[in-house]
Amino acid sequence: MKNLLSALSPALLALTLLLPLGLQAEEPAPPETADRLPRVVILATGGTIAGAGAGAADSATYQAAKVPVEQLLANVPQLPALAEVRGEQVFQIASESFGNEQLLALGRRVAELAEDPEVDGIVITHGTDTLEETAYFLTLVERTDKPIVLVGSMRPGTALSADGPLNLYNAVAVAGNLQSRGKGVLVTLNDEIHSGRDVSKALNIRTDAFQSPWGPLGMVVEGKSYWFRLPAKRHTLNSEFDIRQIASLPRVDIAYAYGNLDGTAYRAFAQAGARAIIHAGTGNGSVAAALVPTLQALRQEGLQIVRASRADRGGFVLRNAEQPDDKYDWLVAHDLNPQKARILAMVALTRTQDSRELQRIFWEY
Repeated sequence: MKNLLSALSPALLALTLLLPLGLQAEEPAPPETADRLPRVVILATGGTIAGAGAGAADSATYQAAKVPVEQLLANVPQLPALAEVRGEQVFQIASESFGNEQLLALGRRVAELAEDPEVDGIVITHGTDTLEETAYFLTLVERTDKPIVLVGSMRPGTALSADGPLNLYNAVAVAGNLQSRGKGVLVTLNDEIHSGRDVSKALNIRTDAFQSPWGPLGMVVEGKSYWFRLPAKRHTLNSEFDIRQIASLPRVDIAYAYGNLDGTAYRAFAQAGARAIIHAGTGNGSVAAALVPTLQALRQEGLQIVRASRADRGGFVLRNAEQPDDKYDWLVAHDLNPQKARILAMVALTRTQDSRELQRIFWEY
């Protein structure tokens, strides 16, 4: 056995050296450059991380979006050791109230900061309810390799064992780290670093609420980032979309599938002006036989039909599996959940209505 291990060691070493850096745990680099600390701007938008409860035991009963950005920064006095930090209060809302107007305004401000040579990284404090949607939107439309990190919390800052301060500390550490450049929009909670494309809120009460079906990109320990994989899909600097070229977003709705579903919701969305409907189907984005004629008719009227999966631990919808997508001229969302498929459909429809082009976009992003 000893001889066998000796013989294998050089081969294993060679294989390790050939692995992409994203598949190896990288030793963290110091946050500062040679002559100064990184400069990080924190854009505050509200949410639980800015929430306050009546008492320290109130971890789930509180008012979101109450604490201003100045107080958020003051609550983490260790930040100046990581970076030169300044804050801006962009919004003060709970994230379930985030709409297209807020997405566009935030995206434009991020783009302005990304162009500023005096800014090295951007942190966005955000409510967790729709954080995953904002993260993916920014992933698609921000043409920069500078780190953009979204962060939130599951407990208000007034609660015992509040998670917000450490989450914010970690987010600033990641945003100021040179190794974070070029990795797309990131999400940092619970000591983990996730891709803004992949991550979703899987739980609504625990601090380990955010999960990615393909796993996190890395983790943060005592302000140092450790990376284990790289994003595989197009993002940020390699995206064909640009927030500076998007004046408005088209209406795209999601219809949730269940037993005994009919076409009522789909027709209502069409009448309201939807340009596309995300079908959050069971299993592999399945469509009930009774619903097929409605979706066929809507597609013939010009609406895009996108099949996604309602599976909450990660769906994976295959084209022409369960449904003849080529025949019906429908789209599939690939591994995107319905809410992320909606974001991509809105952005993609600002450039094209061609179904083949749209399907290419769903494969590549």
